[in-house]
Amino acid sequence: MATIELTKENFDRTVSENDFVLIDFWAEWCGPCRGFAPVFERASETHPDLVFAKVDTEAQQELAAAFDIRSIPTLMIIRDQVAIYAQPGALPAPMLEDVIGQARAVDMDEVRGKIAELQAQAEAQAKSQDGRAEA
Repeated sequence: MATIELTKENFDRTVSENDFVLIDFWAEWCGPCRGFAPVFERASETHPDLVFAKVDTEAQQELAAAFDIRSIPTLMIIRDQVAIYAQPGALPAPMLEDVIGQARAVDMDEVRGKIAELQAQAEAQAKSQDGRAEA
């Protein structure tokens, strides 16, 4: 599968309709981005069951800002609408394959459980601080 171009208009739909999305945040002027592009493209052909997408950070500045992209290329992996990986830097093909393998192995039920646990802790802490503010 070839890569698709993500924009702020199609981002939410793409992420919600697909279980596993790899995103390459890049820019035309970026040398390392141009070097990583063929590696990313070849991986998309090797893994046709996954969605490989690219975000041009120059054309999609709002989207890049929403994810606090400060260095490019940045690879992000979203599984079940949860960002489980985000790392700047161009990866050689073997490292990209390793990252994909590790991302496939992530137990998303465990991740969702951790997220729920952290949300509960944050809510409890907020209630605790509200109680102290009222006293």
